[in-house]
Amino acid sequence: NLKNILITGGAGFIGSHICLNFLEQGFNLYIADSFLNSSKEVFNRLKNILDISNNYDVKKINVFEGDIRNYKFLENIFLEASNKNEAIDGVIHLAGLKSVFESTLDPTYYWDVNVNGSINLLKVMMANNCKTILFSSSATVYGNSGEIPFKESNLINPINPYGETKATIEKILNNIFNSDSKSWRICVLRYFNPIGAHPSGMIGENPNGTPENIFPLILQVASGLRKKLFVFGNDWPTQDGTCERDYIHVVDLAQAHIKAMQYLLKAKNCNLTLNVGKGLSTSVLDLLKTFEKVNNVKINFEFTSKRDGDIPISFADTSLSFKILNWKPKYNIEDMCK
Repeated sequence: NLKNILITGGAGFIGSHICLNFLEQGFNLYIADSFLNSSKEVFNRLKNILDISNNYDVKKINVFEGDIRNYKFLENIFLEASNKNEAIDGVIHLAGLKSVFESTLDPTYYWDVNVNGSINLLKVMMANNCKTILFSSSATVYGNSGEIPFKESNLINPINPYGETKATIEKILNNIFNSDSKSWRICVLRYFNPIGAHPSGMIGENPNGTPENIFPLILQVASGLRKKLFVFGNDWPTQDGTCERDYIHVVDLAQAHIKAMQYLLKAKNCNLTLNVGKGLSTSVLDLLKTFEKVNNVKINFEFTSKRDGDIPISFADTSLSFKILNWKPKYNIEDMCK
């Protein structure tokens, strides 16, 4: 019953942890990545982790370098899998640009990569009769939609181009399902704020260039690569004036993908949208204090002006994902910071 899964963006922070979990569960992986914001070194690290656990088969990982906007590149992956009698059973679609701030500076680039890339992937999937997809969406689709915690039924009201691209891909997937509901198996996972790293320390969040997310910046300050962390605003309408977010350990997030893909592969047809978060809000200051305490290190920081596209509070109602996937995150904020 070996299943063959294509993971786009599989070399990234979230993708590498998902790859590891799927390899540990015995899946055969085809990984597509442009390596624009990741490194091929991650696959050597995955092999090391799996060698340590004596649970690694080199034949189960196939890596392809290219851009999802290139139809022939994706077509070749499906062709190679078919030639090996390993037709792709399902796709986990992670590839895309993800900086809220950058998306406000260059929205056309974000629409091209995220939306056109996704349409291209879906075309190749349909051409190869592969109709099972797990899509990496984002809590940014909610924007300032009022009701908190955010429920999947909340109004979709993104306030930045990045969120707009995610919401648009969700609409496209809904359109596709409505046109052929008997054969498609779709699950949209709306991520909140993944942080942390694999307990081995061999893989984690280490983007190319200047990081946008808070954790790589904290780590750069902690290790002396950066003098201080800039916190965007201290007068938000929150308990301590800093933004509150729903942080989830990346290993828990990866486990949610295992549960979701297992659910899809057993289903005849379905179209799910689920929040994936811890279901708790933590302020930026509380996160910094926890990091300092757990790791016995001082993090120098300075308040600066608010950032375009930010909202004060974002956290998930996770009851639906708990119910449908029988999944609950195990790690707390201290674990995420360790």
